[in-house]
Amino acid sequence: MTHRQRLEALVGLLLGMFVAFLSSTIVSNALPTIITDLHGTQDQYTWVVTATLLASTATTPLWGKLSDLISKKLLVQAALTVFVIGSVLAGLSQSVGMLIGFRVVQGLGLGGLQALVVIVIASMFSPRERGRYQGPIAAVMSLATVAGPLIGGVIVDTSWLGWRWTFYVCVPLAVIALLVIQRTLNLPVIRRDVTIDYTGAALIAAGVSTLLIWVTLAGKNFDWVSGMSFGLVALGAILLAVAVFVESKAKDPIIPLRLFRDRTIALATVASIAVGVALFGSAVFLGQYFQIARGYSPTIAGLLMLPMIVGSMLSATVSGTLITRFGRWKGFIVAGAALMTVGFGLLSTIGAHTDMVLVGAYLFVLGVGMGMSMQNLVLAVQNNVKPTELGAATSTITFFRSLGGAAGVSVLGAVLSNHVTDLIAKGLGALGISAGTGGGTAGLSNLNELPGPIAEIVRGAYGDGTARIFLVSAVMAAISLVAVLFIKEVALKMTSALEEQIDEISVDAGVDEVGEIGGVDEVAEIGVANVPVGAPAR
Repeated sequence: MTHRQRLEALVGLLLGMFVAFLSSTIVSNALPTIITDLHGTQDQYTWVVTATLLASTATTPLWGKLSDLISKKLLVQAALTVFVIGSVLAGLSQSVGMLIGFRVVQGLGLGGLQALVVIVIASMFSPRERGRYQGPIAAVMSLATVAGPLIGGVIVDTSWLGWRWTFYVCVPLAVIALLVIQRTLNLPVIRRDVTIDYTGAALIAAGVSTLLIWVTLAGKNFDWVSGMSFGLVALGAILLAVAVFVESKAKDPIIPLRLFRDRTIALATVASIAVGVALFGSAVFLGQYFQIARGYSPTIAGLLMLPMIVGSMLSATVSGTLITRFGRWKGFIVAGAALMTVGFGLLSTIGAHTDMVLVGAYLFVLGVGMGMSMQNLVLAVQNNVKPTELGAATSTITFFRSLGGAAGVSVLGAVLSNHVTDLIAKGLGALGISAGTGGGTAGLSNLNELPGPIAEIVRGAYGDGTARIFLVSAVMAAISLVAVLFIKEVALKMTSALEEQIDEISVDAGVDEVGEIGGVDEVAEIGVANVPVGAPAR
């Protein structure tokens, strides 16, 4: 592919990435309306988001491993197709249970898009050259992550659309991305002798799912200290322990344990978990804070997140440009983690009556930190692995970032739910209303039907309770900061992963250029599956 062809393909890939991240956050401002309309609960509120993150997290390593086996172009198209199907079905949901189920289908496609887009970009551009495109990549992620609530708010506030269009709106964008990728992305398929460890993939998905279910339901459906709680923790731990054993013995594991012997990968994994919380937790619960606690419309709630969008886009663009120019990346990751910690710390001080100018300033600080951290962590990992391990390494770091998002939303949702319940009980008690009366069931599901004084107590509880989840996020961001401080900076490579692989194949075959070997059979013998370099991939 020429430089122009790579840029054209990059546009299609970024559009696919935009759709993927947009789908994760566009419902956040619509969720209060959706849950109220479908008569859901706070637990279901959290699960509408968690279900998608869980499905994407569990399948991300599998998508990454498949990218080492078959056409990356075909896989990206398959992921987009699955995503479109899930989006249409989610928009047709008649109950919260149906919605959660179809969000799982969306998550299956989302898992592929999150991993594959980054893998394909790494195949086309060298780590040093990629810094130039880190700005647009991170800007697209930031824009989709934080602009999603704004778009969702506009849709909900538009009477002739309704909340179902928060799912339908992603469909035409995904179809356009599909067509652009079909026309522009032409990569040779370099095959390796790869086997898929389906047992390990199933065990990882089951173990992670079990622990996330425990985190979400504990304290509401059963006590934190109870037989059910201990049983779920034990089952999740056992499944993950068996998964580690299986992965250690597998010929080609889904998550190669040897990767974690590399200090950069191990520490970047820890840091990525906190980034996942920042990406998903902030957007999900900030939308709820602005609407429930402060009484803003969904559209205004989205506009109030603009400081985070602007901060993230500016820092991502500037840091990416400077990384390409000077080849240094660690300082930006450290600064980003520090600013995320400060941003979350400042947000942990907000309440039901905090000045909105202050809230906007705090969001700007958080956004700047996110922009410096998101893709630069992935860049550090990709720069430190062999080209043949690019898919596994990228999907692994994406897996843990998604795991951070899924676990973060579950944990933060459980913390918020329990804390808000206590605050509502105290507020009702101050009015002389006990938990045994009708007012004792006050909450998000019946907010619109509550008398004015009780509704104000509920809104105030969400306003004051939101600060606690950002305090938890600040602690996790601080852990991320400690981790990145110990990462060793390695000079960025000047060749792309695809160029490295083709060079290795050429040396092994004793030729100068893979594309000049001659017949199709000769090309296939050295590892390029039926496609000379420069020819369209099938």
